[in-house]
Amino acid sequence: MAEENKDLPSVFDKQLNSSGLLGALSDDEVDSVVNEYEKIYESGEEHRKETYQKFVNHYYNLATDFYEFGWGNSFHFAPRRRGESFKASLLRHQHFIADQMSLKPGMHILDVGCGVGGPMAELARYSGAKFVGLNNNAYQIKRAKEVTQAEDIKSLCRFIHGDYMKIPEDNDCFDGAFAIESMPHAPDKTAAFGEILRVLRPGASFAGYDWCVTELFDSQNAEHRRIVRDIEIGNALPRISTTKGVYEALCEAGFEVLDARDLASASNSDIPWYRPLQGRDITFRSIPRTPAGRAITNLVLRIGERVRLFPKGARMVSTILNRAADAIVKGGETGTFTTMYYFLARKPHHSNS
Repeated sequence: MAEENKDLPSVFDKQLNSSGLLGALSDDEVDSVVNEYEKIYESGEEHRKETYQKFVNHYYNLATDFYEFGWGNSFHFAPRRRGESFKASLLRHQHFIADQMSLKPGMHILDVGCGVGGPMAELARYSGAKFVGLNNNAYQIKRAKEVTQAEDIKSLCRFIHGDYMKIPEDNDCFDGAFAIESMPHAPDKTAAFGEILRVLRPGASFAGYDWCVTELFDSQNAEHRRIVRDIEIGNALPRISTTKGVYEALCEAGFEVLDARDLASASNSDIPWYRPLQGRDITFRSIPRTPAGRAITNLVLRIGERVRLFPKGARMVSTILNRAADAIVKGGETGTFTTMYYFLARKPHHSNS
C-alpha cells in the first residue's frame, strides 16, 4: 500500500485547491470551455471530426488534473493477474509493448499521443531506447516534461507539441512507434495510421492498444448505444471504432499486421480490466477512482462552486467523467466494449511513403 500511496499528498494538494484544480485554465475559463465542449459533442459526429483538435484540447485541459488525481501519470487500463497491484498491472501492460517491439538502447521511438509521459518514462527506464512524445495538448506536454525529469531518463525523452494527423517530422526517421489508448481520438484512423507509417523507417514496427466496440455490440440495442454515447462524450471521441475497423485501417494505411487481438477477452475474469472503476479494491490511492470516491469528489466540487472555492464548471467536468466511467464499466460487463484491442504492425521494406 505504501508504494501506491506515496504520491497521494502531492497529487491531492495539486488538484483540490482553487489555484491547482484544472491547472490548464484560469478559473474564469472553465465554465465556457465546458459549455463549448458539450456543444461540439452534441453537434454530431461529422462536426466532432472537423473540430477534433479543439474538441480534444478542451477535453484534456478539463480532464488531465482529474485523471492524475485518480489514475496517476499512466492514463490507461490493463489486464490484471491475481495478487498483482493496479500499478504493477499498468507497468506489465507497458512492458508487453516494449517486448513485442524488441525495444533496446539506440532505437529512436515515437510515442503517439504521449499523455503526461508516464508510459514513456517507464519504457525509457525499461528499454534504454530514446523516445519522442507527440501530444496536441500544451498542458499535458508541460506535465510530461515534469514527469520525465528524473536523472536516469531525462536524456532519453523529448517532446513535440503537434497533431498526429500531421506529424511534424521527416519521412523514415523513427525505428518504431507505439500508441497506448490515444488513437480513439483520431477523426480518420486510416489517415492517422498513414502518417505514422510515413515517419517510420522501412521494417519498423508500430504497436498499440485501441478502444473499440466488440462483435457483441448491437447498434439496435438502446442500452448499447447509451454506453457508447457516454463513453464518447466523456472521452472526446469522434466515434468509437470496431475492432475490425482498426484492423482494416492499419491495412489500408499500408501496414503489415503481424498480430491483432482483444486482450480483454483473454484477461482474468475474476479481475476484469475495468475493476479499477468498480470500487472493489479500496486503498487510499484508489479511492478517487471508485464510484463512492467519484461521488464524493462531485459533491465537494458542487459545494465548492457555491462558495467560490472551485471555478464554475468544475462539477460538470466531474459529472461527465463519472458518467463515462460508469459506461466503461457497463461496456466491460456486457462485453460490448474494450480498451485493449492490441495490434502489432510493420512498415513494409518496400514502402514508398
